[in-house]
Formats: sequence, C-alpha cells, structure tokens
Amino acid sequence: MSSSAILQMREVHTYYGESHVLQGISLDVARGELVCLLGRNGAGKSTTIGSIIGFNPPRYGHVTFCGAEITHCPPYHIAGSGVGLVPQGRRIFRDLTVLENLTIVASKPDGFWTTQKVFDLFPRLEERQSNRGDQLSGGEQQMLAFGRALLKNPSLILMDEPSEGLAPLIINELGDVIRKIKDEGTAILLVEQNLPFALLLADRCYVLNKGRIVHESSADTLRQNEEVTKQYLGV
Repeated sequence: MSSSAILQMREVHTYYGESHVLQGISLDVARGELVCLLGRNGAGKSTTIGSIIGFNPPRYGHVTFCGAEITHCPPYHIAGSGVGLVPQGRRIFRDLTVLENLTIVASKPDGFWTTQKVFDLFPRLEERQSNRGDQLSGGEQQMLAFGRALLKNPSLILMDEPSEGLAPLIINELGDVIRKIKDEGTAILLVEQNLPFALLLADRCYVLNKGRIVHESSADTLRQNEEVTKQYLGV
C-alpha cells in the first residue's frame, strides 16, 4: 500500500445483475497524480468510475479514499468526502443557466475553487453565464461539467471520456485545463479512448480488457509498447 495513494481499489468485483463486469480490479492514484484508465468499448472503464463514486458498488473488494473505506457508501457521501466527477455525456442541467448550474453545487466558500476562478479558467462560461445549458456548444457544456466538479473543491476528480465528441481544437483546450487542474495539486483518474490525448497528460496508465487490468506502466513506457497498444487498444 502506497503511503501517497489518495485512491485505492483492491480486488474489486462489480456486477450488473449476474453479469460479472469488473473481475478483480486493483489500482492506485497518488496525491497530485494523473492516472489514465484505457481500454476498448466494453472493457469496464465506466464501470470502474461507477464503482468508485458509488453508482455501481462492488460486490466484492475494497475502495478506499484518503485511507477511509468508501466501498458501499452512497454517492452523496463519496462526493462530500472530496471526490469530484466529470461524467461521460456531461450531464449538466440543460434547463438551468450556466451560473445556476455552478451555484447549486458550489461549496466551501473559503476553498481554492470559486465561481470566479472557474470563470477565469473558462472565460467563455463567464461570457455565457446567463445562457441555459441547452444553448451551449458541446465544448462549452464540457467546460461547465469541469467547472461544476471543481466547485466542490475535490482532492480527486474522476473524468469519464472528457474528449468524447469534441473537435480537436476544443480537445487541446481541455488538455491545457486538465494540466492546470493537476498543477494545482488535484489528483485525477482519467478514463479515455483517445490514446494520444491521454498519453500527453498521464503520469501512469492502466489498460483494462474484459474487466481485468492487463498492463500498468508510465505513459512514456506505454507509448513505446506497440504490442500492448495494438492488442488491447487497437492502435
């Protein structure tokens, strides 16, 4: 057990009904580290996120955050303990304005992340703060999802496919934002299918295949491992 680990999963088995999706997942994320979880569609990446945040609690195994067991805690408890989520598909409140989306989740008024700091990070959100969520572009909606997660002032952020469906220019902008978030000391577990994007950001990578971790290494090592990238990532 790493003394620097903020998140630990140990031999996690998660099911949908009787379908055995995660089959003994173990992984660590250290404080201030960006770890990427890679794999093809159906490998179990989003289920891993759901097992951490409490949407799909593991049937067996353990998940700990800051040394405390959270395996079977409800999502609101896990979020309140300092785990932020940028979900796949953004899931913003489409009928609320940008400002309303942000203010309803804001906490810790003395925390580092405030609504103004989010606007400083995403100037377009400040410009469009009176627009409803359904009036935003896909990239702006993703910025809003990021800002919403940051306003909880989390120690760890789970990001599920943040680049999905976005134009290359917007993906580059989000990559810069993710680096800034990490530089502020926030740990990140990033689920991605965009391998070049992930490898530019990650410190370490896990590769998931059919519910099992089949590879773990630094991003630089994975970048040079053609056997793993071809076999499990289709590159």
